[in-house]
Amino acid sequence: MTTPAGIIGALRELATAKQLERDELVDLLRDGIHAALVKRYGPNVRAEIEIDDMKGGIRVTVLKDVVEDVEDPSSQVSVEDARWEDPDFQPGDVLEEEIPFEAFGRLAVQAAKQRIIQRVREGERSRIRDEFGHKVGELVSGEVQQIERGRLVIMLNRFREAEALIPYREQNPREHFHQGDPIRAVLKRLEETPKGPRLILSRADPLFVQALFRLEVPEIQQGVVEIRAAAREVASRTKIAVVSRDDSIDPVGACVGMKGSRVQAVVNELGGERIDIVPWSPDPERFAKLALAPARVSRVFSDADSKTVQAIVDEDQLSLAIGRNGQNVRLASELTGWKIDLYSSREWLERGGEGPLFAPLEPEDELVADVLLNELKGMPPDLVETLEATGRKTLRDILDLEREDVDKIEGITPEQADVLMAFLSELTEENSESEGEKGDAPEPETGAKDTGSEATPAA
Repeated sequence: MTTPAGIIGALRELATAKQLERDELVDLLRDGIHAALVKRYGPNVRAEIEIDDMKGGIRVTVLKDVVEDVEDPSSQVSVEDARWEDPDFQPGDVLEEEIPFEAFGRLAVQAAKQRIIQRVREGERSRIRDEFGHKVGELVSGEVQQIERGRLVIMLNRFREAEALIPYREQNPREHFHQGDPIRAVLKRLEETPKGPRLILSRADPLFVQALFRLEVPEIQQGVVEIRAAAREVASRTKIAVVSRDDSIDPVGACVGMKGSRVQAVVNELGGERIDIVPWSPDPERFAKLALAPARVSRVFSDADSKTVQAIVDEDQLSLAIGRNGQNVRLASELTGWKIDLYSSREWLERGGEGPLFAPLEPEDELVADVLLNELKGMPPDLVETLEATGRKTLRDILDLEREDVDKIEGITPEQADVLMAFLSELTEENSESEGEKGDAPEPETGAKDTGSEATPAA
């Protein structure tokens, strides 16, 4: 192995395994020999290195300047020492000393091997960056090579040299993999480490769901249908918003597929996770209404300054709109990028039922406390004057009065007492009727398709 032919043959096999070109092999071996010369003679050593990789020959000649006084032994030799080789040497000449390769062959081979490994690693790092730098958000496949402290080490099918990991936080807690299991995941990011680039994969990110739909839906691959937004709570529910560039193609229907075949393939990969597919809309009010599916929304108001949407739903739709532990409204808010405040129709009607409720809802007693008696319709001025004379100036002051209390008010006549009781009775009846109204508002078509099991309203 220490012969030049044997060394070149061994390095050639190594270079072939690492996919190096012939010229690269020669350069690496030359670098290795030069590194061995540096270790033996010094940093400024000069040499002529001739390599014949076809015949397996290596010739090394060290060059030194002949000088009177030697200052750098690695590149200079004294006149006296040079004349041991040839008496005719004079200062300024160059001594050529041929070095038997066997004298430092092992050092040269080791240095060349290290350079090959270093060059291969640098090449692999560059190829990983070139291969995956623009593939964030795309699916990759491989098999579970190892499980380390909860994270999965993946050997990719098409690029086995790349280091790929699925951290614990990027896994679906309902899934359990073992060593050797095939696996698919989405490339979330390319992470630089001291050892080179590392691929961080995910099965928990919304990008994974989007990548699965790109795989299953040809219209998305062709760019006709686009996923504009996605929100996900892993192992539970995902919402995606889609839009079509072709008016003749229904984006929701394209993602669902014939008899739900396309979306069902995605659901199966996610272990039964529910998926809501809704049409995307540039109108925040319409988009919020669609995003709250499967709940039916009666009315929507938006405030662009605060990026807030207020949605009014019937009483029987409120729990469905909120979702279990607030999941549905939380995902809808994430999908739209707007804060969504939900109100029941009763709350909306209590505030007048005419416009948005961007002012916070006040407690019921405070709502009536600010209504002055002279602002109430149906209250005669003389009755208002009598009540105000006794310190009763707001609706709250008279709302709970009974007939016996009214009769005791100083200065009030029996006729005024009858008017006041009739007014309070009518007001109470109207409030009772408004609280009992349910399901009278028309149910708008949301256009959403829920592909999971039937929704269970939150308690």
